[in-house]
Amino acid sequence: MQNKRLEKSDDRVVFGVCGGIADFLGWSKQTVRILWFVFTLMGLGILVYLILALIMPSKS
Repeated sequence: MQNKRLEKSDDRVVFGVCGGIADFLGWSKQTVRILWFVFTLMGLGILVYLILALIMPSKS
């Protein structure tokens, strides 16, 4: 069994956070980006994205 780590994706649009979350969950990157957009419309997306961009490690 392979251990998954939550880390930024190399396939990035801005910081690679949505791509990293999609890789970790096994979801489509487009799905995660759409969900992030919905959360942004609700007022949560930008703050959470910036926090994750700061704390998520990059791929080694």
